[in-house]
Amino acid sequence: MAVFGDVLPFRQFVLKIHSRCDLACDHCYVYEHADQSWRGRPTVISPETARQAAERIAEHASEHRLSMVRVILHGGEPLLAGVSRLGAIARVLRRAIEPVCELDLRIHTNGVRLDTAFCEMFLAEGILVGISLDGDRAANDLHRRYLNGRSSYDQVLRAVALLRQERYRPLFAGLLATIDIRSDPVAVYRALAELDPPNLDFLLPHGTWETPPPGKRGPLPDGRLPARLAGEPGATPYADWLAPVFAEWTKDGRRVPVRMFESIIETTLGGASGTESLGLAPSDVAVIETDGTIEQADSIKVAYDGAPVTGLDVFSHSLNAAAAHPAIRARQQGIAGLSPVCRTCPVVDTCGGGLYAHRYLTGSGFANPSVYCTDLEKIITHVRARLLPQAGATVAAQRPSHSMPQAHFDALAAGFGDAESISYLSAAQRSVRRAVLRLLHERAPLDGDPVFDGGWDLLTRLDHAAPGAVDEVLAHPYVRAWAEGCLRNAGRTAVGTATRSTATRAGHLASVAAAAAIRSGTLAEAEVPVSDGYAHLPTLGRLRAGDARTVTIAVTGPGQFEARATSGKWRVEAGVQDPASETEPDWQPVRVLRSGEFTVRLEDTDLNRDCHQWPAAPRLTPAAVAAWQEQFAEAWPLIEDSFPTYAPGLAAGLSTVMPLANDAPGREISAAARQAFGAVAAALPATGADLALLLIHEFQHVKLGALTDMFDLCDRTDQRVFFAPWRDDPRPVGALLQGTYAHIGVTDFWRVRRDAAGQEPAAAAEAAERFARWRMMTAEAIETLAGSGALTPLGDRFVAGMRATVEPWLSEPVPQAAASSAARWAAERRAAWQRRKDS
Repeated sequence: MAVFGDVLPFRQFVLKIHSRCDLACDHCYVYEHADQSWRGRPTVISPETARQAAERIAEHASEHRLSMVRVILHGGEPLLAGVSRLGAIARVLRRAIEPVCELDLRIHTNGVRLDTAFCEMFLAEGILVGISLDGDRAANDLHRRYLNGRSSYDQVLRAVALLRQERYRPLFAGLLATIDIRSDPVAVYRALAELDPPNLDFLLPHGTWETPPPGKRGPLPDGRLPARLAGEPGATPYADWLAPVFAEWTKDGRRVPVRMFESIIETTLGGASGTESLGLAPSDVAVIETDGTIEQADSIKVAYDGAPVTGLDVFSHSLNAAAAHPAIRARQQGIAGLSPVCRTCPVVDTCGGGLYAHRYLTGSGFANPSVYCTDLEKIITHVRARLLPQAGATVAAQRPSHSMPQAHFDALAAGFGDAESISYLSAAQRSVRRAVLRLLHERAPLDGDPVFDGGWDLLTRLDHAAPGAVDEVLAHPYVRAWAEGCLRNAGRTAVGTATRSTATRAGHLASVAAAAAIRSGTLAEAEVPVSDGYAHLPTLGRLRAGDARTVTIAVTGPGQFEARATSGKWRVEAGVQDPASETEPDWQPVRVLRSGEFTVRLEDTDLNRDCHQWPAAPRLTPAAVAAWQEQFAEAWPLIEDSFPTYAPGLAAGLSTVMPLANDAPGREISAAARQAFGAVAAALPATGADLALLLIHEFQHVKLGALTDMFDLCDRTDQRVFFAPWRDDPRPVGALLQGTYAHIGVTDFWRVRRDAAGQEPAAAAEAAERFARWRMMTAEAIETLAGSGALTPLGDRFVAGMRATVEPWLSEPVPQAAASSAARWAAERRAAWQRRKDS
């Protein structure tokens, strides 16, 4: 998230459409708690206020170059505004915001007025719908009633049934249920899960230490907060209520995403929380009331009268002014903004101190643990203990189980690392890949794909019978890239569009299993999917299958298989298709680049290889393969002879070179992806020396990506951006660390090349100038990182290791012309950066 002028931008906006409600829920934070500002506000937002709010949001998105913002139409009850007014507001928002960035437009409603007229308008205007429903009739009627005491349950069920119809299903965003510990947790979960919502949120009822929620106690008579006695009977009624819900959810195969539980899993494993009430991510929400005033998150209304007030409004103030407000910035400090009790808690990375509003106590404000502290600690520990050993991660390993001797960590920090250092990275990556697959297996049954299920069964059998072959295929860089992409897209839908389901994407697992069976020679049969006309077998190649949907692979021996599909039959032996096949030769094996004993795959067939910032090249012609081989045969001996500190690590970790498309011949492009350990992507450069530079440069990214899967080197909640001397745009601290580490290799390459024997004087001068330029930029970036305040203690040690490598290079002599040219270039970059900041 970019920061300009030291302001963290908002990305979510709650726009209050109507300030009254047709229900009288006694747990409502708007009407039933300390802040009663709704009484003095307009009942409904005016067209002028809606237009001004839309323009302010668009202005904010443009200033911060946001790619997407979310606007939630809210109340009171927003449906009281009527179909026509809501549709007009949606159009005003889209006209203002969509020329600047994507708009994710939603509405949150109690549902009692939802009908086909509203749904048709929501379809036309692209508005997703979230509904509040507390569970079965008994649970819902505890609070969600009309003023006369009449139940709202039947009306809300009709609304949900409407959203479940095929025409309106794309509108359904999910259900929100507020917990009441008097209700039956299993009955509540089952009633909600049977409605098949795309998301389910369980919310803790709002309360503070001043006004504790039901079942919780406030401060002791002397003003102190109760001790954290999670094991004391009755101390954790909300965790005790959630535990059986969690048990039912896991028994159910986690078929309905429950945001609280999924956020506990993701934050524990290094990912982001999906809910404001958990995690350390800074708040990025602003509320715009019906009169145009800009406020903090609504939940703060429970603290005291006037708690969310900023004194700002959309007519007189920009949203940047609100983002700079001290009360809003107080919610953006990560772990540093928490109480001392929270900062030392073992679950703080997941809990994040709980919802900000729930921390309030007169005298100490919000500098306290949550009133739900004991409950949060208990349910987080409960979920971790029961699910995480099996669940795996989407983007990171279960890092506590990974370790590395300090000497190897320091060798990598210096920019190098030998084969043994890389072996620790490889071992951690093995855990990551297997964890991701386990998580994919848990989520795929949402769709019940028999191709995936057959692949999983075969892979688990092979893991016992031929684990080496399984590991070899799983280690292919684009297996993890596929699995993580599959998980990221799970359940994503957009209004009026259709996306492939998790299970359909996951069917590629059968191809992974088939490839392992072929490598091991295990006699087996597998049905594998066809995509873009090919059946893809990772590490081996692809088979043209025409318009078939699947191909049946029958393994007949090591490297040998037969394939059947409606479009033909094939027999493949040792990677070469049998010329006697009934169709034209359609097997396209993965090629290999060789230099002496060292080989890497030249990957131009894998279905999932296009995961870099540059597009993948299509299948290479024989002439293009020959050109790659010629340059690799030159590049690798150069690395071995001239760069011996990099060669052992490359030899141990580089498995794949992936050709990139290049629409500008002569331009050198290359890439690495954190989820594709072992792969370097590049367009064929002009010379073997250029290829050597690209391999060294990009493998630095590969190493650091794997290391940051194991250890946190910087504060993931720090959203500031910093000057990167080699870039036109500012970079977050993690990206700056990646770029700096990669450019150690670049600097060292030119340091060595300036003295290469037999060079033309012009080439030697160019190498000297590049060395002077890159050492200056890399050293500056190291000092930026060191002074950022965003590094962990381990990150400090890592950056110190980089500095120890680069500092001696600063004193190495270079020709005056090279030094002057580098200095001019650096000054121009700094001036351009300053102009950008000033504008």
